[in-house]
Amino acid sequence: METKTWGSSATNASSPFNFTLPPNFGKRPTDLALSVILVLMLFIVMISLGCTMEFNKIKAHFWKPKGIIIALVSQYGVMPLTAFSLGKIFHLNNVEALAILICGCSPGGTLSNIFSLALNGDMNLSIVMTTCSTFSALGLMPLLLFIYSKGIYDGDLKNKVPYGHIAISLVLILIPCTIGIIINSKRPQYGRYIIKGGMIIMLISSVVIAALSAINVGRSIMFIMTFRLLVTSALMPFIGFALGYILSSILRINERCRRTVSMETGCQNIQLCSTILNMAFPPEEIGPLFFLPLLYMIFQLGEGLLLIAIFKCYNKIKTPKDKTKMIYTAVNDTAKEAEARTLSNGANVA
Repeated sequence: METKTWGSSATNASSPFNFTLPPNFGKRPTDLALSVILVLMLFIVMISLGCTMEFNKIKAHFWKPKGIIIALVSQYGVMPLTAFSLGKIFHLNNVEALAILICGCSPGGTLSNIFSLALNGDMNLSIVMTTCSTFSALGLMPLLLFIYSKGIYDGDLKNKVPYGHIAISLVLILIPCTIGIIINSKRPQYGRYIIKGGMIIMLISSVVIAALSAINVGRSIMFIMTFRLLVTSALMPFIGFALGYILSSILRINERCRRTVSMETGCQNIQLCSTILNMAFPPEEIGPLFFLPLLYMIFQLGEGLLLIAIFKCYNKIKTPKDKTKMIYTAVNDTAKEAEARTLSNGANVA
């Protein structure tokens, strides 16, 4: 089969697989259903997350933006460099390296907010960070793609940044979150029910989304399950989670904020990455790497859930010890107070 090229040097390594997309990919009823469910789920979940937020705490993060700055440095400093470095370490070809790089330069996604909630993170900081990183993507994403794609892609990749989709992402964050914040401030008694309802809807929707995604993609994703891409896709979110936590620990922010920054760093907006790949290259040129963001999302989701499970288990083990320590301290304090009273009474009698 003839090897296809794009730019002047990047070859399509997928061409030996004779790869083709499923018929009418992107235009089938299941594709439309998947898009609608994703938007509705995102809207409902963001309202639920908004019910965990307060205007005063949001304002405090803007007045003292240490956490926001750390998150932005992690998001747009750590992740693009990590993606670029992994491409060099594992000797990825130009197409593979570029696809990974686009994932690394993407802003934080909504998944980071959900993970932060599960990890008992600072939800006010989480939503503020996601909003700021998405807004910053309008300028930083084209700049980073321009810097890091030199030698990988000869075209003008920075012009492929989907500004419209970034704006839509901002709207889908800000409007439902604002609704949730207003509900929490005006009718706080309904907040907990909305949060629980949102999480139930999210779980049900996730099962439907997974089923539709499997139907839509079919076996096409198997073409990108090579050792190098599997390891790279697994390492990127893990490094993001770890370095986000380490950096925020070094800069001495509190534990809840550390977990929040960690999630924000490791979770990328995969929808934006897919959109850039779709806009920049036709499927027949990029081949199965069109599905690389989906593979990355699978590892991102799996590793995030593993961290949540570890956190929950740690809390269950830690809590009984803390309770025992508190009881011991309380008994000890009571004994000391009784002893002090006895000594005092003895002195009075004398």
